Amino acid sequence: MSKTHDEMVSEWMKDPAFREEYDKLEAEFRLLDDILAARNAAGLTQAQVAERMGTTQSSVARLEKGLASGSLPSMSMLKRYAQVVGKKLHVRLI
Repeated sequence: MSKTHDEMVSEWMKDPAFREEYDKLEAEFRLLDDILAARNAAGLTQAQVAERMGTTQSSVARLEKGLASGSLPSMSMLKRYAQVVGKKLHVRLI
């Protein structure tokens, strides 16, 4: 029987080594969730975001994929992305 993604992650989270590595990427995962939610709420495709940013769809895809793999884009790229999807970028140390 197949498991859902959430079921697999829940199972993996029981492993302390997995949990430690996952926790290290919490900020990146949260930012990725926010970025994808903002684009979806704006009703835009990657290609539409790219056009409005003055860049290519592959560049937007790399930004989103990079966040999923733990690679952070530049602040200027994030600011432009936020503006296009009707949001503001806030960075905080907590």
